[in-house]
Amino acid sequence: MALSGLDIYRLLPKTNCKKCGSPTCLAFAMKLAMKKASLDQCPDISEEAKKALDQASRPPIATIAIGTGDDKVETGGETVLFRHEKTFYHQTAIAISVDDTLSDSDLTGKVKSIEEMSFERVGQHIVIDMIALFNTSNSAEKFVNALDKVISNSKKAIILISENPKAIEAALKKYPDKRPLIYAATSDNLREMCELSKTHKAPLTLKANGLEELDKLSMEAASLGVGELILDPCPGTLNQALNDFTQIRRLSLKKNYRAFGYPVIAFVKDKDKYQIVRQACTFIAKYASLIVVDSLEREVLLPIITLRQNIYTDPQKPVTVEPKLYQFGSVDENSPFMVTTNFSLTFYTVAPEIEASKIPAYLLVTDSEGMSVLTAWAAEKFTPEIIYETMKKFDVEKAVSHKKMIIPGYVSVLSGKLEDVSGWKVMVGPKEASGLPKYLKEVSTNVAAV
Repeated sequence: MALSGLDIYRLLPKTNCKKCGSPTCLAFAMKLAMKKASLDQCPDISEEAKKALDQASRPPIATIAIGTGDDKVETGGETVLFRHEKTFYHQTAIAISVDDTLSDSDLTGKVKSIEEMSFERVGQHIVIDMIALFNTSNSAEKFVNALDKVISNSKKAIILISENPKAIEAALKKYPDKRPLIYAATSDNLREMCELSKTHKAPLTLKANGLEELDKLSMEAASLGVGELILDPCPGTLNQALNDFTQIRRLSLKKNYRAFGYPVIAFVKDKDKYQIVRQACTFIAKYASLIVVDSLEREVLLPIITLRQNIYTDPQKPVTVEPKLYQFGSVDENSPFMVTTNFSLTFYTVAPEIEASKIPAYLLVTDSEGMSVLTAWAAEKFTPEIIYETMKKFDVEKAVSHKKMIIPGYVSVLSGKLEDVSGWKVMVGPKEASGLPKYLKEVSTNVAAV
């Protein structure tokens, strides 16, 4: 169970030295209890107290890093069951599987395809996070040879999938600096795998048949000195996975149960593309930190990535685009000029419609703190003054000569004051973005009528 602030205070030096940044040891103890401070901020605490206070200072779900450099994947570290309670910190990592029984050319080709796979959605560039290498051959030599091909063609974080400690050891020795995830330790090989994990400083997955066995494995791994763990309860059905993953999340967050205070990995095991999407999306929603899929089909990966992007977008920090003057087509001084906000969904709804019109046009995006047009107007983040200041900032008068602007139809109320503030003629555009192509074609036929 988690320690209370008073329980923690009893173990602190009680010197009130303020070195931790808090005015008193009691205040520091309260911060520790609320997970708002870390134990290493106290320079005078004893080793005995550190050990006793580990339960209070450690987060309920550990953050585990896999890989190195720019392609490092961090997973876990969550503090809430539901996004609206606070936020989610680390999105579910997606790994594509490859097999060490593939021919060199097939393996290299698949790895290159994984490396090149990417999506552009609402201004974000999204790629596959990891590669999972299966030791299907059960041969250490073939496993290492396949790993050679993976590493020579990709920088992504790697999951080494084998229950053969010799194969895992050979791979870790060949590439000691890659920090892959080891999959997996079972009741049969736990001691060997734990030793490899400690020696090579690589996180380790615990694989068990159900939560009861997983609980025992986790406690035994902790007693062997392994603290960087990933959990796999090996659910037999999707319904069982939903139950197991939710139980692990609840026990770690609500009960502070340390044996389950680690990220969870899930494998999508189906050949039907619709079932792959169904399973993967369920795992992402409840509560897998890593998923491994075999498909590289874009129509399979796109809905999975879209759901993940939606869930792991911080509701308190809307996705935005850069405020600036955007150009569509071969614009000139007579091209139509429009304004909108920097909410990404607004921009990526409006932009395709401007492009579809085939009319060269300017679009000025103001900084509305990520709010949509109506919301920004109501919050006074999309006002005549803000619009005009943004126009001056990006030298709109040098870009167009006609001094006429088009504002969104939903904020037609701004037109009069905007004309007074800017000295420009204000035209009210359509309320819906879908009306822009027709509108732009009509106004572009006669610039003077804009």
